[in-house]
Amino acid sequence: MMIVAHGSAVQTPGVAEGGAPRPRTVYHGGAFMTAEDVRLPASTQALHYGTGVFEGIRGYWDPTAHTLLVFRLNEHLERLQRSAAVLRLDLGHPIAELAELVLELLRRNDCRHDTYVRPMGYKLALEPGTSFGVRLSGVSSALTMSALPMGSYVDQRGVRCKVSRFRRVPTNCVPSSAKISGLYVNNALAMEDAVADGCDDAILLDLAGNVSEATTSNVFVVGRDGTVITPPATADLLPGITRASVIELLAAEAGITVVQRLVTVAELKDAAEVFLTGTGVEIAPVLSVDDVGYGGAAGPVTRKVKDLYSRVVHGELEAYRHWLTLLTLG
Repeated sequence: MMIVAHGSAVQTPGVAEGGAPRPRTVYHGGAFMTAEDVRLPASTQALHYGTGVFEGIRGYWDPTAHTLLVFRLNEHLERLQRSAAVLRLDLGHPIAELAELVLELLRRNDCRHDTYVRPMGYKLALEPGTSFGVRLSGVSSALTMSALPMGSYVDQRGVRCKVSRFRRVPTNCVPSSAKISGLYVNNALAMEDAVADGCDDAILLDLAGNVSEATTSNVFVVGRDGTVITPPATADLLPGITRASVIELLAAEAGITVVQRLVTVAELKDAAEVFLTGTGVEIAPVLSVDDVGYGGAAGPVTRKVKDLYSRVVHGELEAYRHWLTLLTLG
């Protein structure tokens, strides 16, 4: 069922009296406050050991209806809770309360623009009686949420990728289904290496040498016979919410069943099309991998996926309105 939220902001960010920008509001330590007032101790465990989990959630502004359309809010918060459980983190709220906090954050920031929400749970400090050391139990938890304007941050005409020399951390070392902040060092190393080689993103392989994922997105391959393939969860990837949405959309709206199986580098480079999916990148055509190109522009399947996804997140397809939480700002 589609969720509709109404209500005016407690404060109205944007431009304050006199033309000065209003301070950005965040949720931190159980209260809403300005971002400048957030303080974390230097001993914060997540800062030292990467013991945090997070989500990225997008909202799309409809200026005609004065409404922000938040895409798959509950699914993101459910994954946040699952990730938190892996690190023995207590977020302090059930899913419904987390959703209300996100909506209140958006209200208070009067988000009349495409918006990105970042909730993060993390380990804070040793509890009384807990001995010093790298551990998860006996360490307090904290929750911080922020929101900022965000349109497309990758070139929607296409990106150039390279197969990274860094391998994806295997799930039997750190569970890849959990969105753990410390794991992203792996992704950052791969990205920096790709950028240094003149590329926009990196595609990481698992330890067996099969395609896993890009640095912040999942990989889809369109074979020369039209088959659409994406690596399975067993390839040490984070099964994205956008990935799941695309699989469902292609089946229901284009009659294309996505095959989830291992993908070799040879298949990747011999593909007719390759595209990336993720909350941040949305649907990004891949123009090349290493020195292999795919025609210089998005192919027909990629264009179909981009169109479907755009129509869904902007509320244009009634069958998928239940994926949207609507926040109307007066």
